Amino acid sequence: MRMPSSSAQDRQVSVWFQKIQSGEIKLPRFQRHQAWDKNRVCSLLDTVTKNLPLGVTLLLNVDKEQFVSRYLVTAPETQGRVTEHLLDGQQRLTALWRALHNNYDGISYFLYIDTYNEAKDESEKTHESQVWYWSRWTNKSGKTMPLWVDVPSECLKRGVIPMHLFRPGDIASEIDAWVDKALKTSKPSSYMESFETLLMEWMNKKAKLKDYIRDVRETITHFNLPYLALPSQTTKETALQVFINMNTNSKPLSQYDIIRAEIEGVKDVSLDDYQHELDKKYPAIQHYFELPFLILATSALMQGKLPNQRGMWDMSKESMVDNWEKMALGLSKMAAFMESQSIYDRSRLPTNAVLAVIAALYVDIPENLDSRGNFEILLKKYLWSSFFTDRYENSAASHAFNDFVALKGIINGECKSDGSPFTERDVPVLNRELYPLSTDDELKRVGWPKRENIRGRGIMAVFSKLGAQDFADGSQLNRQQLIDGRRHYHHVFPDALLKDVGAESYFALNCALITDKTNLNISNKDPMNYLKDRYNWTSEDIVNTRLQSHLIPLEELKCGDYEGLSGEDKVIKVTQDFAQFIAKRAAYVAKAVEILAQGRDIIASEIINSVEQQLALEEEVSA
Repeated sequence: MRMPSSSAQDRQVSVWFQKIQSGEIKLPRFQRHQAWDKNRVCSLLDTVTKNLPLGVTLLLNVDKEQFVSRYLVTAPETQGRVTEHLLDGQQRLTALWRALHNNYDGISYFLYIDTYNEAKDESEKTHESQVWYWSRWTNKSGKTMPLWVDVPSECLKRGVIPMHLFRPGDIASEIDAWVDKALKTSKPSSYMESFETLLMEWMNKKAKLKDYIRDVRETITHFNLPYLALPSQTTKETALQVFINMNTNSKPLSQYDIIRAEIEGVKDVSLDDYQHELDKKYPAIQHYFELPFLILATSALMQGKLPNQRGMWDMSKESMVDNWEKMALGLSKMAAFMESQSIYDRSRLPTNAVLAVIAALYVDIPENLDSRGNFEILLKKYLWSSFFTDRYENSAASHAFNDFVALKGIINGECKSDGSPFTERDVPVLNRELYPLSTDDELKRVGWPKRENIRGRGIMAVFSKLGAQDFADGSQLNRQQLIDGRRHYHHVFPDALLKDVGAESYFALNCALITDKTNLNISNKDPMNYLKDRYNWTSEDIVNTRLQSHLIPLEELKCGDYEGLSGEDKVIKVTQDFAQFIAKRAAYVAKAVEILAQGRDIIASEIINSVEQQLALEEEVSA
C-alpha cells in the first residue's frame, strides 16, 4: 500500500491567526501543554521581528477528527468546524498568539528600540531592537505593577513598545490612541517660541513612530511560518509516528564544538586538553556552570567582546589561547569568591550572567592584599545588586558587558570619554536611580526558589550567607551537603495547612533549605508545633539561633490554635498569621539585601534588631 505523502507549504502569521481565531486549528489532546519560558518566547519574537527563518510545523488535515482535541491556550473556543490538527509547532504558535494579544498572566512583552531610549546618550544609541519581557503583579491596593507598563509615554521613554500593537488585524485606532498618549507630553504648546517649527518636528516624530510600528507589523503579519501537511486520510498510527519522529532531536554541534575546531585549525592545539587540565587544576569552577560557556564568555570579555554568541564568534581565537592561563586563573578566583559569598552551586545561583564578569575582572585585580580587599568589596556590591535588581532580567549579556566595562574602568583607574574617572555611579547595576533594590512588597511575591527565579534564588542566597543552620543538627549549609542531596526545600508554614485554607504556599519567603525528615500528619498544626514534632531541639536559645540563621521571625512563627477552628474562622486566622509572617520576613530580607549591596557582611541578630527597632519607632510615631 502506498503511504500518503506530505507537502511543504508557506503560510503567513496573519493566516495562522485567522485560523486560530475561527477555531479551524486545534491540538490533539495527547500533546503536552505550553512549556516555553519567557526567555524562549522572547527569542521566538526576536526571530519573527527580524524576519529570520523558523523551523517547519506539522499539520494533519482533518475531515473527521481522529484525535480528541483542544484549543490553543486563550484561543476563542468557537465550536466551529476543525480543518487542521497541529501536530508540531504548538509552542511557537501559542507563544506568538499570547504575546501578541498580551494575555499571559503576570507578564507583558515589549519591543525595545534603542533609538527611543531617553536614558541613553545619542552617541551611544544604535539601530538595534530586541524583545523584552516585564513581570507584572498586583499590589495590596489592587493595582497592577509596575504602573509605568500601562502608561504609553513612560513606555516610549524607556524605548519599549508593547508587542500587542504589532499583531495582525485591523487595529489602526488602537495604535493611533497609543501613539497619541505616548507623545502627548512632548507636544509643543502654541505659546512656545518657534511653535510652528517645534510642532512640525513633533508631527514628524509622530509619523516616524507610526511608520516604525507599521513596518514591524507588516513584518510580523507577512512572516512565513511554513508547514508540512499530512493528508486527511493519514491513519492515526502513521500520524503519531511522524509526530514522534519530528520531536526526536539528535544532538547538534554546539558553539563550543565549532570554536574548538577553529582553534585546532589556527593554533594546532587541543582545546579539549586545555579544558581537561583547567578542570583538573581548578575543580570548583564546574560547580557554577558548564565549563565551555564560562571559558568562552570570560575570554570574550577579556577581549572587549560581548559574553554572548556574537561576541564569542567575533573574538580572536589566537588571543583566547594566548590568554588561557590568565582566563583560567580568573575563573578559579571567581569560584573562590562565589564560595566566600556562600553560593555553592549552579542550582542555587540566581543568575549565571555574573560569573564571566567576575572572572574577567579578577584578571585585572592586583594581588596586593589591600587593593584586592577593596576591589572585592566592589565585587560584593556588584554580585548582590545583580541578584536584587531588574538589571539581568532582560538582555543579560549586553548588560553584563556594560557593567563589566565600568567596573574594569574603576579597577584600572581608567577615564571615560569626557576625561573623568570611572566611579560606581557609572556602573548601571550599582546606580540605584536606574536599578533600585527589591522592596519588601516585591519580595513578598517572589516564587519558589527551586525554579529558575533570580529573586527567589537570591533570597535563599541571603540565608546561605547567614549559615542557614539545619533545624535538626545545627550544621551550617555547605557544598557537600548539597552534592549529597542532604538539603531540601522545606515549607516553614506547612504546605498542607495552607492548602487546607486555599492559600498559596510556594513563596521564597516560606522556604528554608534544610535536611529532610519524614513528614507527619501536619494538616492542622501550627508552624512551631509542626517544627517541634519534626526536629529534636535542645534549648530555646539554640532553636532561636537556628531559625534566625534563616531570618525566620520567631514571634510570627509562634502562632497557632488552629486545631479548634473550622470553616471561615480557620481560613481568616491562618491567612492573617501567614501574611504577618511573610511581611516580617520580607522586612528582614530587604534589610539584609540593603547591607549586602553595600559590600558589607551580615549578621542575623543585627538585621533582626535593626528591623524591629525601626518598626517600633514607626509604631511610636504613628501612635
